[in-house]
Amino acid sequence: MNHVRDFLLEEDGIGVVEIILILVVLIGLVIIFKKQLTSLVNSIFNKITSQSSGI
Repeated sequence: MNHVRDFLLEEDGIGVVEIILILVVLIGLVIIFKKQLTSLVNSIFNKITSQSSGI
């Protein structure tokens, strides 16, 4: 447990620039695949709704 705490408190790990770059890449992927993600989420919610009415 101490190893996890030490890892999280380590200050020379990930810098602000790296976090910003990761966020930019993730936002870019969401923008590129927005249509596919929307249809996937709608499909999942439709399936959940139809199967929950049978309970």
